[in-house]
Amino acid sequence: MKDKRDLKVQAIGNGTVIDHIEAGQALNVLRILGISANCQGTVSFLMNAPGAKGRKDVVKIEGRELNVEELNRISLIAPNATVNIIRDFEVLQKKNVVLPTYVEGVVRCINPNCISNSTEPIKSKFSVVRSEGGGVVLRCLYCEHAISENIAEHLV
Repeated sequence: MKDKRDLKVQAIGNGTVIDHIEAGQALNVLRILGISANCQGTVSFLMNAPGAKGRKDVVKIEGRELNVEELNRISLIAPNATVNIIRDFEVLQKKNVVLPTYVEGVVRCINPNCISNSTEPIKSKFSVVRSEGGGVVLRCLYCEHAISENIAEHLV
């Protein structure tokens, strides 16, 4: 059992805990999930918490379990995150996020001349790959431009 001096945030009864988020990305995770100040339920987050592999962020959302689309979006900015489903204060399920091979309508292309940025009714489409350094690279399927940094800034 952990020492109470290590406990930073109260446990949740039912909901989701997203752990091992890259330090500094918790607010982007909240944005991806559409969580704002007027949301229902308790939302807790830790930023720059000590972890076994360095600093990390953690997000706890009471009363909500994430769907596949939300997990795919989170994986783009936190490819090493783990998601815990909590019921009756117990971890019912623990899984790593999985990078999708393809995303549509999730990220805006950085190329201003890309057809996905025109007035045409076209959704952006990107292939998703993990870089050699462990990060994420998105390649536009229309114009081939790549996004490898600050992906959260380009989320739709």
